[in-house]
Amino acid sequence: MPLVKPPSRTLRALCVALLLLAVAGCSTLRLAYNQADFLLAYVANDYFDLDTRQRQEFSARVDGLLKWHRQEALPDYVRFLGEIKNRAEHRVTREDALWIIGGVRARYRAITVKGTPDAVDLLATLTPENIAALEKQFAKVNQKFMREYQLGGNREQQRHARTERTLKRIRDWSGPLTKAQEERIAELYERVPYTEALRHQDRQRRQQEFLALLKQRHNQAQFARSLNAWLADWEKGRPPEVAAALKDSYEKRMMFYLEVEQLLTREQRAHVLHRIQNYIDDLNALAARRVASQ
Repeated sequence: MPLVKPPSRTLRALCVALLLLAVAGCSTLRLAYNQADFLLAYVANDYFDLDTRQRQEFSARVDGLLKWHRQEALPDYVRFLGEIKNRAEHRVTREDALWIIGGVRARYRAITVKGTPDAVDLLATLTPENIAALEKQFAKVNQKFMREYQLGGNREQQRHARTERTLKRIRDWSGPLTKAQEERIAELYERVPYTEALRHQDRQRRQQEFLALLKQRHNQAQFARSLNAWLADWEKGRPPEVAAALKDSYEKRMMFYLEVEQLLTREQRAHVLHRIQNYIDDLNALAARRVASQ
């Protein structure tokens, strides 16, 4: 099961969407990948309300990113997932978890390095109307986050919301859980601090930083440097107490998933391995299509 939930912030949608499909999981991976140009354009337009010229420019640049991704990233993802499967056939250790997390981050960085130059050029075309649309979308996704995690509710409502989300994520990988497993998982998850409100605060900080970055967009050299730094270091700018709390929560959440892994039955472990293999097969098929089209 995934130990890192992929980010969903605006510019990362451009840079990381393909990686999310391959690593974080999508039940219709081949279909989603083959429609990636449409999906990415949809996300970009949803955030920025692009005009016709901007949409055409976006589509042209995404085509280049997709070509690179098919040629170079897909075979690497197959190898990466193959090693994850090998490790998952045995008891997953903390070292294994850190290796997987590091691998996801490295592949995220590879996409940002490749995609950022095009992103800089595209973002330079944004108008005040585009930025106003972005601010509205930020408000919308923030409201959704608060609703999903019941941040306006009491502790019991928040406990229920986050527990149900976590159980669903685990079931997606393990298949059905027994009632005893669900109760034990809920009990274990209570050891993970309630940092959803801090995460929401940190999301808003990042959003405001991005809006501030956009003011540099017409000085493309400076903007490129600032954008690269912003993408590379998600934690920079966090107040020390927030950084410490989120780091502690991250560590405890990782340990939680390692404890959950030990609760799985042989059949559930087989379900996890089967799902990983399905992704490997899908990526191999996509890579074979790439070779056939050359």
